[in-house]
Parts: sequence; structure tokens; C-alpha cells
Amino acid sequence: MNYDPRKVDDAVLALLWLTSFREKKDWPLRAWKGHDWDAMNRLHEAGFIDDPRSKNKSVLFTGEGERRAEELFTQLFGQPDGE
Repeated sequence: MNYDPRKVDDAVLALLWLTSFREKKDWPLRAWKGHDWDAMNRLHEAGFIDDPRSKNKSVLFTGEGERRAEELFTQLFGQPDGE
């Protein structure tokens, strides 16, 4: 299949934001990492998330990644509830 990996990465980053959570109020944003590994690695290389190759079931967003993920989610899917 021929596809644009940048579009896939944008969609995966937006979906990571959808499943994101903070364990405590001031802790970094995390998301479950059940997405395509190639996309996750590209997002890591782009500086949006920490290295997904860990034993953790979730991955940390970088500050830039958190901002971009929310922006992409809104762009692709509309405003989140309560906004």
C-alpha cells in the first residue's frame, strides 16, 4: 500500500492525545502506546514523544508533542468535549 507516512503520524499523534492522561496533576502527559510501531518511532525521532521502546505500556509526550497532538486532534476530529 502506498501512503503518506506524515499523515499517518499526524493521525497517530492525535489519537495518542485522545487516550492521554496524567497520573498526578503536575506530572507529564502520557498515552497508551498501542499504535503502529513505525509511526511511534517516527514520532519519537521528531521529538514529540519519548522513546516507545521501553517496558512501559505508555509513552510520555514532550512539551512540543503535547501541544501538537492537541492541535492535530482538534484539526482532524473537532473540539474535545467540555471545550
